[in-house]
Amino acid sequence: MENKEAKAYIEEHQERFLNELLDLLRIPSVSADSKFAGDVRKTAEFVKQKLEEAGVDKAEICETAGFPIVYGEKIIDENLPTILVYGHYDVQPADPYELWDSPPFEPVIKDERIFARGACDDKGQMYMHVKAFEAMAKEGKLACNVKLMIEGEEEVGSENLEIFVKENREKLKSDVILISDTSMIANDTPSVTVGLRGMSYLEVEVTGPNRDLHSGVYGGGVANPINVLCEMIASLRDENKHITIPGFYDNVLELSEEERKELNKSPFDLEQYKKELDIEEVEGEKGFTTLERTGIRPTLDVNGIWGGYIGEGAKTVLPSKAYAKISMRLVPGQDSKRITQLFEDHFKAIAPKSVKVKVTPHHGGEPALTPTDSLSYEAASRAFEESFGKKPIPTRDGGSIPIVALFKQELKVDTVLLGFGLDSDAIHSPNESYGVFNYFKGIETIIGFHKHFAELTK
Repeated sequence: MENKEAKAYIEEHQERFLNELLDLLRIPSVSADSKFAGDVRKTAEFVKQKLEEAGVDKAEICETAGFPIVYGEKIIDENLPTILVYGHYDVQPADPYELWDSPPFEPVIKDERIFARGACDDKGQMYMHVKAFEAMAKEGKLACNVKLMIEGEEEVGSENLEIFVKENREKLKSDVILISDTSMIANDTPSVTVGLRGMSYLEVEVTGPNRDLHSGVYGGGVANPINVLCEMIASLRDENKHITIPGFYDNVLELSEEERKELNKSPFDLEQYKKELDIEEVEGEKGFTTLERTGIRPTLDVNGIWGGYIGEGAKTVLPSKAYAKISMRLVPGQDSKRITQLFEDHFKAIAPKSVKVKVTPHHGGEPALTPTDSLSYEAASRAFEESFGKKPIPTRDGGSIPIVALFKQELKVDTVLLGFGLDSDAIHSPNESYGVFNYFKGIETIIGFHKHFAELTK
C-alpha cells in the first residue's frame, strides 16, 4: 500500500478510527485490581470484535490461567513473510484519581491530545496496528501475512503469556515481531528503540512487635519497623547512587566510550527536562549522563511505602509492620531471577535482629537488545523516513517489555519497536495522554513498514 493510498484511507475514516479508540479507552481494563476483572474481559471481547471487523480470517479469545489473550490472523500467501504484532489491552491503575484533570476512563480530547488511562500505554499504540491492518485488508493491499496477539496481563508481568508462547510456537511462527509500546524522541525527531531494560519487582515486609504499640510508652525501647525499613532502603545505594547489593553489577554489559558517545548524540535538553518535571536538579549514578542513567544503567527504586497510621489527625502509634514495593531495572547481562535472589539474600542479611523480614517477588523480565543491521530495522527506518520525512535515530529505552526477550528465546525472532509515544505522555501517571497526530501518523508508518518489509525480504 503506497503512502498516498494509506493517507487517503486514514483521512476518509479518521473520525471513526478516533471514536473507536475512545470507546476502547472508556473500558477500565485494570489488570492489577480484581474489581476490574469483568472490564478486562470486556476489553478482550472488544478487541476480538474489532479484529473481525477489520478483516482477519480468524479471531479468537485464548483463555489462560489469568486474563485471556486475543489472537487474530490473515494468511494471504504462505510464501510471503509473516509479521506478528504484539500489544496489550490492560492498563495501569488510575490512582490517585483526584490528581486527574478529567476522569481517567472518560476520555477527552484537548489541545490535540487524548487524555485517558491507557491512551498511550498501550491501547492507543496497540490499536494503531488494528487500524493499519484494516486499511491494508479492506483495500486489498496486504503485502505480508499478519498475526496479532493482544494480551491482558502486561501491566502485571505477563506471567501467562510465557506459557501461551511456549505452547503455541507454530501458531506464532513469523519473520518479525512488531510492538508499539515505546516512545520516540519528538514529533519532529523520530526514533526506534533498540534496547530495553529488564526488571525485578518485589514487595518487602518488616515486622517488629507483635502488635501496634503506644509510641510514648514503648518509643525508644522497641524497634520501629518504619524507621528500620527506611534505614535498610537507604543503605541499598551509596553516596554515588551506586547499588550496594553484592554481585549486583557482576554481569552488566558495559558500553565502550564510542558507544556512549553515540548514545549521547540523541537530542536532549537537560534544562527543558528539569523544567518539564519541575525539579531543580537531576540525580543518578555518578559518572553517567541522564540519557545513560535512564537507558543503559541498572537502577533500584521504591515504588510505594506504607505502614502505621496515615488517617486524619494524630495517632501516636509505634506500628507492628512496615511495607515497601521495590523495582530494579536491569540491563543486558543481568538475569532477573538472579537479581531477585541477590536482593532477597542481601535485604535479609542487613536486617537488625529487632525485626523480621519477608521478601515477596512479584514479577520480572529480561533486558533486550535488537540489531540495527537487520532487514526489519531497515524496513522501519524507511517507513519512518517516508512518513516523517527523516530517518529515525536508534535509542535505548529505560522501560521494560519482558516479552521481547521471551520472543527471541522461544520464537527465535527479532522484535522491532515502533513506538510513537512521547515522554510527555505521562504513562503510569495521572493525566496520561496520547497525541492525535501520533495516533494517525503511527497508523501510516505501520502500513509503510509492512510494504518495505515485504520489498526487502523478496
